[in-house]
Amino acid sequence: MPLLTLLSPGSRALSSAFLWLFLYGLFPSANAAQPPAVPLANRYDQNVDLRNYWLSEKLDGVRAYWDGERLWSRGGHQYQAPDWFTDPLPARPLDGELWAGRGQFARLSGIVRKAHPVDAEWRQVRFHVFDMPADGAPFSERYRQLKALVNEAGFEHLVLVVQKPVGSHQALMDKLDAIVAKGGEGLMLKRTDSLYQAGRSDDLLKVKRYQDAEARVVGHTAGQGKYAGMLGALEVELADGRALRIGTGFSDQQRRHPPAVGSTITFRYRGLTSTGLPRFASFLRIRNDEPGQAAGVTEPSPAHRSGR
Repeated sequence: MPLLTLLSPGSRALSSAFLWLFLYGLFPSANAAQPPAVPLANRYDQNVDLRNYWLSEKLDGVRAYWDGERLWSRGGHQYQAPDWFTDPLPARPLDGELWAGRGQFARLSGIVRKAHPVDAEWRQVRFHVFDMPADGAPFSERYRQLKALVNEAGFEHLVLVVQKPVGSHQALMDKLDAIVAKGGEGLMLKRTDSLYQAGRSDDLLKVKRYQDAEARVVGHTAGQGKYAGMLGALEVELADGRALRIGTGFSDQQRRHPPAVGSTITFRYRGLTSTGLPRFASFLRIRNDEPGQAAGVTEPSPAHRSGR
């Protein structure tokens, strides 16, 4: 006999709600999944043999993984892109970055996080692809196949990230300075013989003039002097659980409306103190690039998304 027939009429509505919640827990929404298993970057060291790497620009966008049918974030959430954006994409996995131009991260994250995509906004977004998962194939071969695939697709919103050799450390630093001068974030190095493997390794390296990391906001301190009535500093928790205070890098607007407690921020720093804490930490941005997040609200783990 069905469960609900055993219940009094007055309790059936409540019991139906509990049953729905139970079933929903067993069969979660298709918009959430296990995070895609993607390669992650270590930091470049001058002792690296650059003959084994190809160079590309580090795009200040959001990581996106196309599984051949749907577009996923690094956190395992589906980007609700318009059909016209996803329908022309190839029916095989692609790894890349949703990008709207240098210095446009805040605007881009606002576009791609919406549950109901706005066509006019997505027209400003491109899917820049830099790798193609393929078992057993070295990156040089994957990149050759990826280039052919992008050219064959002929879709203006699907863009190949140009990757090429770099001759020396000095040439790398010159290229880095040129990119930064144009408003870019940095560079990436990809080992040409590397396989497509998940996790952080020296197969992928990021090249910047500064270091960056993520932290979870746990509190605010009040400003003084010209910042009276505004934010003085953020109290944050690092990935290792230690506390840090960040008081620089904010605009006046950000001091009036600081990142919410519980949100995840990205900050930059230069080296470590004798106790291992980031030195000269400065606020960079709120890391709110997961679909469905409200502004300033992010997932709790700062270690989960320390980017490509």
